[in-house]
Amino acid sequence: METQTQQEEPKFKFPTEEVTLPSKGLLYSEGSPLAKGVIEMKYMTAKEEDILTNQNLIKKGTVVDKLLKSLIITPINYNDLLIGDKNAILVAARILGYGSEYTFKYSHPKTGIEEEVTIELSSVEDKIINEDLITEGINEFEFILPHSKIVVTFKLLTHGEEKKMEAELKGLQKLHKGSAELTTRLKHMLVSVNGDSDRKTIREFVDTALLARDSRALREYAKSIMPDVDLIFDFEAEDGHVEEGVQIPIGVSFFWPDAEI
Repeated sequence: METQTQQEEPKFKFPTEEVTLPSKGLLYSEGSPLAKGVIEMKYMTAKEEDILTNQNLIKKGTVVDKLLKSLIITPINYNDLLIGDKNAILVAARILGYGSEYTFKYSHPKTGIEEEVTIELSSVEDKIINEDLITEGINEFEFILPHSKIVVTFKLLTHGEEKKMEAELKGLQKLHKGSAELTTRLKHMLVSVNGDSDRKTIREFVDTALLARDSRALREYAKSIMPDVDLIFDFEAEDGHVEEGVQIPIGVSFFWPDAEI
């Protein structure tokens, strides 16, 4: 009896595309596949449509992550993905799956009447990043708080860190401690305060000493330097009214308008 010594090649090979990450891979450690600044993704298949319509995943809020994990070919640690890079993969997945034309409804800011909007996703561009601020392979940035003059270092959050933050917030809700999303995010972002990287020091600083004006300035600065895709557009209503700076809505319907949320 003949013994099979080699693994058989799959009968059907899926077409793939390379997706460039907005970060260009500059913020990932040298050994990470993400440091190359590109990942390989396969086109969406019927298997991924099954994921998109899985009501259990939709209710859990994990359907998009499950979908992207299924589409990414490059052997990455999904939790290491910076949020802006994940957004770029999200847009690429939509284009590869259902094309670049995305139609959704948006409410007129004055009348409240919903109007249909169509966006060409292939025209969505990466934000321009200031590479002079980046030390290659290190996800850390320094910022002087404008009012207190305290020097802090912070990091841009990854998917894994966002999940840890969400788990912490759920724990606080169970303890009936109310909403603490803003301070919890800051505690996860900050790496050091005046050179002190002790986690207890950082948490005490956020809870007791971080001025609201400094908090806002830090968040705005972090947002301004974060590698991402530009998902902002100007909404022009049928009556000619223009609203600038509208965010393209992303949910399950981003991939499949008929999907039930």
